Amino acid sequence: MSELVRFSVSLEKDLLDAFDKHCEDGRFATRSEAIRQLLREKLTAAAWQADAAVVAASLTLVYDHHKTRLTDKMLDLQHAHAERVVSSMHVHLDQDLCLEVIVLRGPAPALQELAAELSGLKGIHQAQLVIAHAAADESSRDHDHDHSHGHDHPYPHRH
Repeated sequence: MSELVRFSVSLEKDLLDAFDKHCEDGRFATRSEAIRQLLREKLTAAAWQADAAVVAASLTLVYDHHKTRLTDKMLDLQHAHAERVVSSMHVHLDQDLCLEVIVLRGPAPALQELAAELSGLKGIHQAQLVIAHAAADESSRDHDHDHSHGHDHPYPHRH
C-alpha cells in the first residue's frame, strides 16, 4: 500500500457545502474517502480517453431475448473477442427482457469497440459501459500473474 500523504485544499464555502452533501449522500466515512474515489474516477476516465491504458470494465445490456438471432449474435461477438471477455452474468427481467453484465479487460479502444458492436445490435434496449480500473503500468497488463495484496490469504490465487 502507498504511503499516506496529507495535503490541504482551499475551496469556496458553497463548493465545500455541496461536497459535504455529496459525502453525506454517498455515505462516505470521511471527506478523504470521497476525494480518493473522485480522484480515481477522474484519473481512470482520463486514461480511458487518452487510450493509454489497459482497463477493466463492465458492459451492461438490457435486451429483448425474443429478437431473432440476437442472443446468437451477442454470443458470437463475445466469442470473437474471448481475450477481452472475462465473465458474464445473465438475468431474466421479465417475459421479454434480459439483462447481461459482461466483465471486460484489455486495451481501452478494443473494449470501446466491442461495447459499440454489442450495443448496436438490433434488439438492445439499453447499453452502458462502465470503466472500473485503469492499469497503472505495463506489469498490470499481465493479469495472469501471482501478486501480493499487502495482506495474507489462506489460499494461493491468480488473477
